[in-house]
Amino acid sequence: MASRAPVATGRLLMGFRKWYYNMAGFNKLGLMRDDTLYEDTDVSEALRRIPENQYNDRVFRVKRALDLSMKQQILPKEQWTKFEEDVQYLSPYLKEVVQERKEKEEWMKN
Repeated sequence: MASRAPVATGRLLMGFRKWYYNMAGFNKLGLMRDDTLYEDTDVSEALRRIPENQYNDRVFRVKRALDLSMKQQILPKEQWTKFEEDVQYLSPYLKEVVQERKEKEEWMKN
């Protein structure tokens, strides 16, 4: 019986994550989670490093979302970004940028 608890907890957590993802609302505009990150210096540098086709896709999604927001509309449900399809395309680059910045700060201290 105790071995089933982590599985149930995992399913419950995944269900909560999916619910929260849909409640956030950005997926109804066709955005991905990484499209919603605040653009500080680290995010800007990570965006500079992503492949051009990913950058162009991001720009398209953001412009479409701004247009929809201005019109106070959302996409048809079949065009919403699904939880399973949301790829964290920027996260690996962002982790690399943050790690490099921290290493540089550490090096500058010495």
